[in-house]
Amino acid sequence: MNRVLIGLAVLAIGAVSVSASIVKKQAFAESHRRSRQTILYYTLSRIDHPIIVLGDSIVEASTLPRELCGHAIVNAGLDGASTTSDLGGWLMDALDGKPAAAIVIALGINDALGAARDVPQFEANYSSLVATLSKATARVIMLGIPPLDASPRLPVERRTKATPLIDSYNSALPALAVRNGATFAALPSLPTPHTIDGVHLSAAGYQLWNEAVLKGAAVSCDPT
Repeated sequence: MNRVLIGLAVLAIGAVSVSASIVKKQAFAESHRRSRQTILYYTLSRIDHPIIVLGDSIVEASTLPRELCGHAIVNAGLDGASTTSDLGGWLMDALDGKPAAAIVIALGINDALGAARDVPQFEANYSSLVATLSKATARVIMLGIPPLDASPRLPVERRTKATPLIDSYNSALPALAVRNGATFAALPSLPTPHTIDGVHLSAAGYQLWNEAVLKGAAVSCDPT
């Protein structure tokens, strides 16, 4: 009987430990979200008509040029973001009513890797985001999603499950852009490998990713 009680106690302690770890991670993510938004607010308050690149950790870790055709480029990446992260409201609050020359959206990795959302869910979430962002700019650019790499740091089963979803998202994005009055910017073929861990881009991956972002954002250079 004592052994049973001890076993139950150990299980309970383990459950509490896991729960505490989850709560800690959630608190850290929320703190990071608020900090990033505050930095964005300060940055955007002193810039007129910026080009904003909005997305997940791939965006947050990027080192894009400071400007394009006279417009400052602002990094609005948020680690862990997906199409359900309310990035529209998050960014609109930081803009505080100011317009943007263009907004480039780079999302989809976490929708596939984390929630494994089907294409209709992804499209609905993306459309809602574009509708929100369109209040700040007439130029919304939807960037293609980079493929995953084989890597010891990315479990094979996760990559196998997420890869067809990413392919499906990429296939859906051009038509989705047309329906939402946005512009689709495709990624060029990326080398193998093009990541440092199966997901996050290496220098070689970023070189081509940056070029695609700038090519897409160049619509803001047209005075019409």
